[in-house]
Amino acid sequence: MKSRDVVITTGEGVFTASASGSDEGSLVLALHGFPQSRHTWRDLLPALSASGLHAVAPDQRGYSAGVRPSSVSAYRPDRLVRDVLDIADSLEAPSFHLVGHDWGGQVAWLTAAYHPERVTSLSVLSRPHPAAFAAAMETDVEQLSRSGHHTRFATPEATDELRADDFGNLRQGLEASGVSAKDVNEYLGAFAERSALDAALNWYRAVGPGGLGDPDCPIVRVPTLYVWGGTDSSVGRPAAELTSSFVSGPFRFIEIASSGHFVTDDGGGPETVAAITAHILENTK
Repeated sequence: MKSRDVVITTGEGVFTASASGSDEGSLVLALHGFPQSRHTWRDLLPALSASGLHAVAPDQRGYSAGVRPSSVSAYRPDRLVRDVLDIADSLEAPSFHLVGHDWGGQVAWLTAAYHPERVTSLSVLSRPHPAAFAAAMETDVEQLSRSGHHTRFATPEATDELRADDFGNLRQGLEASGVSAKDVNEYLGAFAERSALDAALNWYRAVGPGGLGDPDCPIVRVPTLYVWGGTDSSVGRPAAELTSSFVSGPFRFIEIASSGHFVTDDGGGPETVAAITAHILENTK
């Protein structure tokens, strides 16, 4: 079933989103990362709806023009988690399956950790559990280098630096990671307005010097699938493998050896879509 464009209204504003499947099916929320958009789930949503699920992928806070506050504090992780719950409430879903990649994975981990009563199953791509990430930062010297862009993106000047030369650095990085030129144009087109990229970078600015690692993040109790690309330049093997230590519910780890960080775009997409779909169906009541 082809995805359709929808809008989702919460107390914070209007989120643009893609949706597929009947409202009667179990809800699946899919959260994108940086510098992507709901477009990253273009293959997942039809696959889920074909299995009877109601799949929804919002453009998250800052990426949706209708929810783009200017203050950095409006992008704190707790506010991003609240958006997920607000969107589910707007869709009248007391519980839901949650999928996330990169920054969307970070929000998905936090949502499942702090609100397990709302999350039926969790599927995360690339981003390790926040406590595993924190531990890897302490023990894996290479992870500090891999995560160096977090500090660079948090600087005030990062917005204009990344917009320079028609997003030259972002474009080069995405294409070098296996993202097609067509999909790169789709992602970067969302940043035509300077305020859109500035808002996306506010996600990095809002977490402060501690970054995305959080040693105090609770263990996740819900059934969890974790997919990691073996050539991921942002997340090393130690952080990926440590993730299992912070999940007490049923856990499955899949390594896609030939994929990197952008597993939905670089050729690992079909295997990723099949794994997520199977995981959700196994945990659909």
